[in-house]
Amino acid sequence: MKTVFHTQDGLIHAVNGVSFHLDEGELLAVVGESGSGKSVAMMSLLQLLPIPPAEIASGRVAFEGQDLVRLSASGIRQVRGARIGFIFQDPMTSLNPVFTVGFQIMEPLRTHLGMSRRQARKRAAELLELVGIPGAAARLNDYPHQFSGGMRQRVMIAIALACDPKVLIADEPTTALDVTVQAQILELVKDLRQRLGMAIIWITHDLGVAAGIADRIIVMYGGQIVEHARIGELFENPRHPYTRALLDSLPGRHKANEKLRSIGGQPPLLTREPDFCPFSARCSHVHDRCRAENPPLERVSESHDVACWWDKERRAISGGQLPESVHAR
Repeated sequence: MKTVFHTQDGLIHAVNGVSFHLDEGELLAVVGESGSGKSVAMMSLLQLLPIPPAEIASGRVAFEGQDLVRLSASGIRQVRGARIGFIFQDPMTSLNPVFTVGFQIMEPLRTHLGMSRRQARKRAAELLELVGIPGAAARLNDYPHQFSGGMRQRVMIAIALACDPKVLIADEPTTALDVTVQAQILELVKDLRQRLGMAIIWITHDLGVAAGIADRIIVMYGGQIVEHARIGELFENPRHPYTRALLDSLPGRHKANEKLRSIGGQPPLLTREPDFCPFSARCSHVHDRCRAENPPLERVSESHDVACWWDKERRAISGGQLPESVHAR
């Protein structure tokens, strides 16, 4: 999939050839620093971006025999909130301040499932109980500002789960929360995943969070996937220089009294067509080919893909090169 934005300064190439699959019941983490294209890629899946200025330039999203990119406005509305739930990053701006939380939970139930007001209200109370809000029935009459940040996020989860979706997309839902509440939300999501059996895409910039909940992980940079692996394999054997740099910046991965490492330089300007490695300006292993040609995502083991000319040369020298398997399209 490729997504661009039309601006006064020209095209912004926000998502460049991102391709992945999601297995039933698994949790896929999508990580990368701010501006790497994580949220734009996932919002593109459900046509949540304003068009214009956004445009899905190419690609397809296969879900239950349909291509979500080519659905009409009414068609995609039947998918959003019903078969695919979405938890947005900031619950205070995602929840409507002039409607009660009960009304906002009941809305998808009445729209997608055709429930009566009484049925929807009963189900809404059950959903609030499911996500751990005490006194659920009474709190249906409260407004968003009457809930704490953690409780508002639980309300957002309840709305996303209202119609029993097969897939849940969570866009950094714990970013604005303190550590204690963040841990509670993560435990809640793990519990709900076990109980409901849904697949989850968890967007985050926190590798520690991804390590605690994910089965597989995608690392994004400059609008594209630079590495993909099972969670354990990525932490034990990171292949891309950007992934290595991210892991090296984590606390606890250094010797005592050793300073945390940072990634020097700035992310690339996405106004240029991605005909080069997006990490080349910040990479300590860069060479001429990196600046002239964008490496494809290649299979390096049964469950590990990487897009890096340096890593490819290392494999060739060591004799561990596998047949090319370009994953992005």
